[in-house]
Amino acid sequence: MKTFLKILLTALAVIVLANILPGITVAGYTSAIIVAIVISLLNMFVKPLLIFFTLPATIVTLGLFLFVINACIILLAGNLVSGFAVSGFFAALLFSVLLSIFRSALFSLLKEDKKSLK
Repeated sequence: MKTFLKILLTALAVIVLANILPGITVAGYTSAIIVAIVISLLNMFVKPLLIFFTLPATIVTLGLFLFVINACIILLAGNLVSGFAVSGFFAALLFSVLLSIFRSALFSLLKEDKKSLK
């Protein structure tokens, strides 16, 4: 159930960011849900490979190259999902940073209070 809620919250963040940022377009709510699923799958399977292959660049830049990897994941999702379009690299970079911030804020709402479980 939590995974389904996380996908819906990510889709909500995608819709909000598409309305705010220029260069990012989402066709509708179903496209946003598909984008959320594709981004989560790409983060699970493709991102670790990209991190492994670009490890020297990540070490040299003290981890800042991970922003580039996140932007590449967003660009790849834009190519895979037909209702989601990203105009360029810098739009994808800004979108990925803001999506991470929105997701962490929204996912903090799903955290259970461990004190109330006792």
